Amino acid sequence: MHILQPFFLSLVTVCSTFLSVSTHAENPLLSAADQKQWVGKPAPAFKLQDQNNKWHELSQYKGKWLVLYFYPKDDSPGCTQEANQFKSLYPQFLKNNAVVLGVSLDDVASHQKFSQKLGLNFPILADNDHQLANQFGIVRNLGIIKIAKRETFLIDPSGTVVYHYSSVNTQTHATQVLSDIQKISKK
Repeated sequence: MHILQPFFLSLVTVCSTFLSVSTHAENPLLSAADQKQWVGKPAPAFKLQDQNNKWHELSQYKGKWLVLYFYPKDDSPGCTQEANQFKSLYPQFLKNNAVVLGVSLDDVASHQKFSQKLGLNFPILADNDHQLANQFGIVRNLGIIKIAKRETFLIDPSGTVVYHYSSVNTQTHATQVLSDIQKISKK
């Protein structure tokens, strides 16, 4: 076991560094390449369970704005901060005809604990088979561990991706997404 200890310590260091709070400023103006990849394309169909074992499909959100935010891991510092930001603003998202769905590769049981601990008022989906994260191309390998990158897709009421946030600041992201929905809705 002594031989493997440096490997596991390295893996823990990499994971904790990656999962920690993002400190860079969020850039609402994404690069042309990032925007071209998803913007203007239909969002991929999905069927995933939330923390309450309820199934969610893309088609049930037709007519509403859909914020599909991916995060690496339940109960990590950055993911907790981001979830709390969406929780505090969720009533305003609802007033703007928007639904927020968090998504990670954790399973339903992990989501139940995370949601109960934080008192989340919105669904978090278990993508433990990596179905949706693979479709969006945001699965990251950290040695033997796979996680979803911290990215968000804003989907309009017709099911088209209108924003792809590939750079996310956990402290300000929910506010930025809400602001973008309000701006686009006024056009």
